[in-house]
Amino acid sequence: MHQLEKQFAGIEIVLWQYSENEGDRNRRMQSLSPDELERAATYRFERDRASFVAGRYLLRQLLSVQTGMSPSKVPLAPDRHGKLRLEGRDGPQFSLANAYGLVTVAVASGCDQLGIDCERVDTEIEAAAVDSYCSADERRWLMELPARGRARAAIVLWTLKESHLKALGVGLREDPRNVAFSWKDGIPVMVDDRDRRWHHRLVDSGSQHVVALAARSQFGLPGISTRLFQDDSMPSE
Repeated sequence: MHQLEKQFAGIEIVLWQYSENEGDRNRRMQSLSPDELERAATYRFERDRASFVAGRYLLRQLLSVQTGMSPSKVPLAPDRHGKLRLEGRDGPQFSLANAYGLVTVAVASGCDQLGIDCERVDTEIEAAAVDSYCSADERRWLMELPARGRARAAIVLWTLKESHLKALGVGLREDPRNVAFSWKDGIPVMVDDRDRRWHHRLVDSGSQHVVALAARSQFGLPGISTRLFQDDSMPSE
């Protein structure tokens, strides 16, 4: 892995296909805050706990580079909508997403808002759920696709919407049907984007996951780079 720079130019997307080894997870937990450890303990299923721990561990490792603080001391706190911020200081925009087997963090400079989301491609979405988050035009587009590609396309739409709502910091308090997408030259474009400052991209994850990025910037889309994370703090096998 290339060394992470202390200054991020544009948007840095870091992807990590973490191990589920119990010893690795226990070491990662040493970098988490007491509140995060309490939350990790509430997960019923081990795989959900491992995903949460890996996500917070990766985020703290990256922000440690930014702040010069040890990972466990990075002051993360949710805002009134529950979106994580660096407490008590101006810092980079960042967004975290995790799905079983993959965690990803986007860190940016020069963005007003930033969101990232990831979902497994084998996630099953029922027809009723599609109706609840897709606009009428999106549903028509899905129905025109061959059945084989329809399920993946539904996951793509969901991931794009989630990344946008995370960037807004509102989550599902906003109706996902109000955030509709079409395609221009193979790139997702938000319908009725009146200020023209939103940018959406699908990111090659190198795994069985769909990853979507949403960024709002008054200076156009910043450069995007993608890296795979290798946890150098873990002992070699």
